[in-house]
Amino acid sequence: MKLHHYYRSSASYRVRIALALKGIAWKPHAVHLGKGEHFAPAHTALSPARAVPVLEDAGVTVAQSLAIIEYLDETCDGPALLPETAAGRAFVRELALDIGCEIHPLNNTRVLRYLEQAGLDERARNAWYRHWVGFGLGVVEAKLERAKRSAFCHGDRPTLADCFLVPQIFNARRFECDVTPFPQVMRVFEACMALEAFSSTQPARYEPAGGAI
Repeated sequence: MKLHHYYRSSASYRVRIALALKGIAWKPHAVHLGKGEHFAPAHTALSPARAVPVLEDAGVTVAQSLAIIEYLDETCDGPALLPETAAGRAFVRELALDIGCEIHPLNNTRVLRYLEQAGLDERARNAWYRHWVGFGLGVVEAKLERAKRSAFCHGDRPTLADCFLVPQIFNARRFECDVTPFPQVMRVFEACMALEAFSSTQPARYEPAGGAI
């Protein structure tokens, strides 16, 4: 099993976490977004969106982190990443989509580059980033507060939702977003980071030689 990923991509980090939680061996293939390697013909053939991550597994190619994680959950042994009940699965997917569809798309690299090309300076781009992260994490915070308290996003073991939440906090901290208004979010984040599956797959562990770009 091969994962095409970028060390600082939050979507890639989600999948690395899922692979670790399920105990799946995988071969990394770094695609350096900072150097434009996602525009190479070989990668474009795998991902017409010119994005990461992309999973290759015995002739099957899957893009999009949500699809990859659900594919892994359905085809591989290891702890399930979705709850047993329909209500639990719906809540976990809801939180994952709050992050993956409402926060991340507004703040990914291609959007920030477009804003730069449109004339927004760094201060304005950072304000944009922090606004949407703050709004989105506020939504997640309210849902975690309303739900029955548990160690993680749902229940006493990590799920798909936790795979999405942790990388978003890494991004928030990288852009110096204020996360103090979100105590439930940060409580879950700290519980996750105490586990090897989250700490051993964090971006710093895959930073390319020569430093971050």
